[in-house]
Amino acid sequence: MTAPVFVVDSLAPEDVKGGEYALDGPEGRHAVSVKRLRAGEAVVLTDGRGHWAEGAVRGAEGKDRLLVTGLDTVHEEPVARPRLTVVQALPKGDRGELAVETMTEVGVDAIVPWQAARCVTQWRGDRGLKALGKWRATAREAGKQSRRTRFPEVADAATGKQVASLLAGADFAAVLHESGEEPLATAELPADGDIVLVVGPEGGVSPEELALFAEAGARPYRLGPSVLRTSTAGTAAAAALLTRTGRWS
Repeated sequence: MTAPVFVVDSLAPEDVKGGEYALDGPEGRHAVSVKRLRAGEAVVLTDGRGHWAEGAVRGAEGKDRLLVTGLDTVHEEPVARPRLTVVQALPKGDRGELAVETMTEVGVDAIVPWQAARCVTQWRGDRGLKALGKWRATAREAGKQSRRTRFPEVADAATGKQVASLLAGADFAAVLHESGEEPLATAELPADGDIVLVVGPEGGVSPEELALFAEAGARPYRLGPSVLRTSTAGTAAAAALLTRTGRWS
């Protein structure tokens, strides 16, 4: 799929009556004034939840309204299996958005922000809500850029106990940690179900957190010989896992 992707609130069959759709608001403005799409060019509309339709530009109205035609069929992308969730400890500065962007691009299905014990960054009150909003906006934009039609879910920030509960329900649960004796690249993975991977903060996962996650069934794994930043470790690990699950084949 090489046509540019634009996000709409809903893409049910009744939303594209007669195979046409009027794309307006910020997405319409981007299509008309930034992308400068012309009549006949192919576009893809998606709700980011797996529904998508491909059509062609019929024309523009003003600077923020694009008329799309030829939307004869609304497709639904099946949920990918096994499903990959990355629990991402909060990095400093804008590295959180970098982590979300690149994990979205490689194909992660869900991202859980984690307020780990050794995180320097703290999400509290309005600041936390603003940061969460940035992560979700980043996932949306990265989903568009990478031509995805099912964007990753970005959950509310989780505590250690909530992460442990998530790990307990997984079919494969792993924590990236230097104490791991087995490399992640050789771990036995399920063909279906849920994979949950924990990426710690720059200061590392604390012994108490490691013990809590072990009780939930998560084993520590090594990623490689070099030490990666928390903002890049999740992307590298996700790529390794998705390759071995067959989702990249």
